[in-house]
Amino acid sequence: MATASLPILRWNSWLAWLPDFLREELSPYPGRVALVFRMVVAATLITIVGMTFRIPYTFQGAVYALMISRESRQATLKSAGTILLATAIGAAYLLIFASFVINSPLLHFVWVIGSLFLAFYAISALTNYTAAVIFAIMISVGVPLWDRLLPSETNVEDTLWLCLSVVIGVVITAAVELVFERRRPGDDVVIPISERLSTLARLMTCYAEGSYIDAASKEQIMQFAMRGTSLLRRILRRSDYPIQYSVEMNGVTALVGRLVDLAATLTQLRFEASASDQKRLRNLASFLANIRNQLLNRRIPGPLQFNPDEEPAGVPLLREIEHTVSLIPQAFAASKSIPEYSSLVDDIPRSSLLAPDAFVNPDHLRFALKGCLAASICYVIYNAMEWPGISTAVTTCLLTALSTIGSSHQKQILRICGALVGGFVLGMGSQIFILPRLDSIGGFVLLFVAVTALGAWFMTSSPRLSYFGIQVALAFYLINLTEFRMQTSLEVARDRVVGILLGLFAMWLIFDKLWGMPAARELKETFISNLRLLAQFAREPVSKDLKAATARRFALGETINTNLDKVRALADGVLLEFGHSRPRNLALRSLIRRAQPQMRVVFIMQIAEWKYRAQLPGFELPEAIAVEQREFDDRLSESLDAMAARMEGRSRGAQEKLQEARERLERTIRAYRPKGTSEGRFDALLLLGRKIESSILSLTNEI
Repeated sequence: MATASLPILRWNSWLAWLPDFLREELSPYPGRVALVFRMVVAATLITIVGMTFRIPYTFQGAVYALMISRESRQATLKSAGTILLATAIGAAYLLIFASFVINSPLLHFVWVIGSLFLAFYAISALTNYTAAVIFAIMISVGVPLWDRLLPSETNVEDTLWLCLSVVIGVVITAAVELVFERRRPGDDVVIPISERLSTLARLMTCYAEGSYIDAASKEQIMQFAMRGTSLLRRILRRSDYPIQYSVEMNGVTALVGRLVDLAATLTQLRFEASASDQKRLRNLASFLANIRNQLLNRRIPGPLQFNPDEEPAGVPLLREIEHTVSLIPQAFAASKSIPEYSSLVDDIPRSSLLAPDAFVNPDHLRFALKGCLAASICYVIYNAMEWPGISTAVTTCLLTALSTIGSSHQKQILRICGALVGGFVLGMGSQIFILPRLDSIGGFVLLFVAVTALGAWFMTSSPRLSYFGIQVALAFYLINLTEFRMQTSLEVARDRVVGILLGLFAMWLIFDKLWGMPAARELKETFISNLRLLAQFAREPVSKDLKAATARRFALGETINTNLDKVRALADGVLLEFGHSRPRNLALRSLIRRAQPQMRVVFIMQIAEWKYRAQLPGFELPEAIAVEQREFDDRLSESLDAMAARMEGRSRGAQEKLQEARERLERTIRAYRPKGTSEGRFDALLLLGRKIESSILSLTNEI
């Protein structure tokens, strides 16, 4: 009886969870209606132009109208330019290389497989994700064109028509965005962070004054928690900001995201704040407002200090919130060490093409091989069956390829649900019940607007659901925008959906069954790997050649920064995995998410310390101090390795040695420095040592 009731229990819990999940995701938030309106207007104008002038592949331009970034005027223009450039490069690649292999079936097959590998490698290794995805889409759409047994002139013409549809889509979308643009002051990252800090400060003030927390404030906190910080992290990852700034703001973003999660939990609890708690809450609100103002004015927040000896708070999570707030200024440790330092090393921007670890991180190659194998299976199957209508299987592989079961399941579930809703329900449903009764483009436009609005509303949800929206729109567009007439044949819809199912099957087979691991397992392994990478970073530089040491620093730092983002994505993937180990996996996820902000802070402070170890201009140390600093860094490395060993189930402790090394470093600096004098580089090194030791202690307590 017990075993029989378990599935019913899970099904009931799923039914109870789903309505709340959809209500959170689909509820309106400030700016959502306006954003959806602009997306619908752009896609509709593109469709009208394409249908009026009979431009093939109009669906491509309409889809890109939903994909262009709309975060700001600069982001919109940059995204539009990127799409146009990537489309031109993809078209040139198809036209040039296809002409060499078109007369040789064997060479043509090898070229297709190589192109698929290149597309997946680009998605993983290019710093500009938009460009990589657009190039991959050009490959997935262009390859079937050149598989047809038609004259080369026809294939060239269709490839150029494909480019024209993209150009029309991008130009119209950019024009719509510029027409409806609302000017907003500030940075694309700083403004959203300041909005969250302002809301948090207002919430703490309400608790301090004993005021009633109104429903609007609770709703705003819940919306911030629901939307998360993935958009901000994506902006930083794909931007041209200097690496130093990007790493620091990544740390601030992670900490503010953690604060929002804690505040969202706090609003669901009942408690009564004592007079002491109210004083602490007022201080907390003041600190949050001060940090917000300093960030808006482009100043580095000053250090914060909460009294660790205060009695336990009656307000739940208050001490953890205070601790997280105190870490925000520490995210700028590398900038605070010596403000006047302006070495060229810190001014090196991100690579405009490849990630610094593109050729040293094996994950890029592994990802490309897995994706290429899945897409190649689909390519061989639909050619062997002489069924080109299901070539959408290759595109499905490109758009759902992720490296874990959880995150792969997330996109595959959303992809198949979107295909079923957009293809079967809306696409085929409209072919049966609506399109036969329409006799003008006006009626079709009304149907198109309704479907696009539905897809766009889902797209503006959080990353947990937004992918579903574009799949609904894409499936509908593929069915109804491929020809210049009302599409009433069900064959097209059948082929598109079968292709999607084939692609999902291939991805499940390769990524999940043959070459994959559960998201929880990879989450733990990636977290442990990051601890060991941080330990390795503490031992850098190993080369006395400054140029080689600097290049290695950026490559290793980029791998660590990428893995920190990867851990957050894997944590989301764990939520989609079920089974007897789910409670244990969720506990692991919670532990790692609590430790992530501390990991980022330690990483940022290590970047500052690296300058002393490399003896950069302005960071030179006397030999006696340099020896003690190296000893401290060796103990730091041992502490991080010990934490990794503990996560692996092998208990090791090294924190006492780290404290002893830090105390010896301080004594050496005080003995070297004349009494009563102060020098910036020594003071900064002392401060870094104390903060690193404090962060390692906090991280040890979490783990």
